[in-house]
Amino acid sequence: MLGPDGSSWLERLHMQLARNLRAADWSQSEIADILGSTQSTISRMAHRDLPDMAGTSDEATIDGWAHEISMALRQLGPKAKPTRTRFVTEIAFSPGQVLRFDKALTGTDLDSDQEQLALLKRLEWAASRIDVNRMNKWIPAVGMNIACCLESARSLPEVAAFPGKVTIVEGKLRHHETPKFGASKHLAGMLLDARTHDKEKCAILNVRPPNDKNAVEDLCEDLDLNLTFAPKGELVPHQGIDLILDEGAFGWEPSLYILAHNPLELIDRTHRIISSF
Repeated sequence: MLGPDGSSWLERLHMQLARNLRAADWSQSEIADILGSTQSTISRMAHRDLPDMAGTSDEATIDGWAHEISMALRQLGPKAKPTRTRFVTEIAFSPGQVLRFDKALTGTDLDSDQEQLALLKRLEWAASRIDVNRMNKWIPAVGMNIACCLESARSLPEVAAFPGKVTIVEGKLRHHETPKFGASKHLAGMLLDARTHDKEKCAILNVRPPNDKNAVEDLCEDLDLNLTFAPKGELVPHQGIDLILDEGAFGWEPSLYILAHNPLELIDRTHRIISSF
């Protein structure tokens, strides 16, 4: 959410809901189930101060909303299971400038074609979040790319990437086309190789590594990341993989591959790594 209270209103709502339901003799595990949290988190909420908001009227609004929801949940009982969640968000910037979003979450699974389309959209969103000022020095001479796949992927055509390369030109991110499946043989192959040792990693990108190999190893130790190597693109097996360093050779450009569970997490991790360098 946007605005000065964007990070605190949902936390306050959850905390008040947890306290109201606990007062109604719901167990911590029952509260955790209904809020989509954990029992340890619910336990910690009981001992923390409520987050302050910009105005006391906003606090009263959130607290009142929590009371209404908790009263309704008491009537339904702790065994009730949500089947749909609807979010309606309206953000006003000035008269005549209003953003409004109305989305529903149903918990249903997409079919295979819809899953692939959603993955391509996530890849586009992730690329749009790249901080060009932060990344500009780390784009390889041959260009960068981002690839991702579904957990069921087993072959190169099942991995999506941008056709050609992603580059930065005149301070803006450039790519020739929208992402497609089967668009990057090399990066897709590296991702699939890595997934044979770490099946949870479904997204990868390549950047230019620092000149000092020790800098990568020190970073992995500082950030608690798992590093392995790929001399001339041949992956060295490793249990759990977050970064892959190809130190390069004569006629072979060095590369640092960064992996994550999904494209959005991948961009956040990349920014954190680059900032650490």
